Amino acid sequence: MPVAETLKRVADGRVVATVDRDGVGTAQTPQGVRRALLREAFAAHPPDGPETFTDEAALLEACRIAVHAIPGDPSNLKVTLPDDLRRVDSVLRGNAARRIGLGSDRHPFGPGRPLAIGGIEVAGAPRLHGHSDGDVALHAVADALLGAAALGDLGRLFPADDRTPRGIASSELLRDVVGRVARAGFRPVNVDLVIVGARPRLAARLGDIAERLAALLGLPSAAVNVKASTGNLEGMEGAGRGISAQAIVLLEPIP
Repeated sequence: MPVAETLKRVADGRVVATVDRDGVGTAQTPQGVRRALLREAFAAHPPDGPETFTDEAALLEACRIAVHAIPGDPSNLKVTLPDDLRRVDSVLRGNAARRIGLGSDRHPFGPGRPLAIGGIEVAGAPRLHGHSDGDVALHAVADALLGAAALGDLGRLFPADDRTPRGIASSELLRDVVGRVARAGFRPVNVDLVIVGARPRLAARLGDIAERLAALLGLPSAAVNVKASTGNLEGMEGAGRGISAQAIVLLEPIP
């Protein structure tokens, strides 16, 4: 890893020089080496010998064995001192605060047009049957959000009866869910969505769906991935009688 801090040479508690950090880096572990070379190095410098090496690379260098540098990762923390353990614990606790949710939905085709899918309309395609507009893609994303935030599911919040307006746009339901998730202290980080159905062909519309979904969730376009599958002739979807969708969502705490 490149050295970000300014390096100082210290003697008797006083700074005596500033060290040029050009060409200087910190070594991370683990380090990779062919076993035969490592055995050769240990044979030349046994553990009970007078020399001390702080890592395998230093041992190889002492044997004139070429050591190649590759880019490191700042999240790869080295644990040597007690304070290092506390840093690792802090990172792990931060990651643990993130939550993952899985959502899915499927609807058969019904009467009427156009098809509502992923927050857009596909002219000429039949509408999906449901109490709302039947948008299985947005329903799957909404359920994934609710699952990650432990807020139940879409059916409990918006039952298919008089409490939910018939034909309501699923984008309105998703906006409501995003608000509930925010009030629970979370916000979406990214979304992976797959839509399964033999018809209509959605390949040309996946970008539009991703853009619409990103707008509804308040995410950059790069944080939303949308895929489509024909269903491979299996089930209701593969036979062209309906569409299903599955979504995975990552949430993080709102700072």
